Amino acid sequence: MTSENAPGDRSARPSSVDDRTNATAHDKKIKLTLDAGSSGGAVVLHCQGRIIFQGEARELCGIVTEVLPAARRMVVDLAGVDLVDSGGLGELVLTHMWAEAAGYSLKFASPKRSLRRLFEITNLVAVFDVYGSVPEAMAAMVQEEIQSA
Repeated sequence: MTSENAPGDRSARPSSVDDRTNATAHDKKIKLTLDAGSSGGAVVLHCQGRIIFQGEARELCGIVTEVLPAARRMVVDLAGVDLVDSGGLGELVLTHMWAEAAGYSLKFASPKRSLRRLFEITNLVAVFDVYGSVPEAMAAMVQEEIQSA
């Protein structure tokens, strides 16, 4: 998404979003790369980098809240995520609560061991639907659809 696109302007939105950078206090570049693709009737959002408060976390959650109403099912692939801070966790929780209240299916997949441990320590494994891989998350969505029919 370029800065000139309005938040709700889907016609100008590219199919992938990348090169998100912010400077930290130590002037290090932090990058979050998002690549959306469709698989099995659900959108898979592949994340790379860090999900930190403000820019990256809000951008990730903004894409989820924009795409999910049309897709109704989404898997957020966390395999490339190195770090999530407390603000990032808060944004993920709010987005998950919104999706659940709206009746959408939002799953998280492939967190690295450190991120999985963070979800366990914060007890977010009881809140989020976290799976070891994208195919496992997709299979869970199919199973939910069968059970609700």
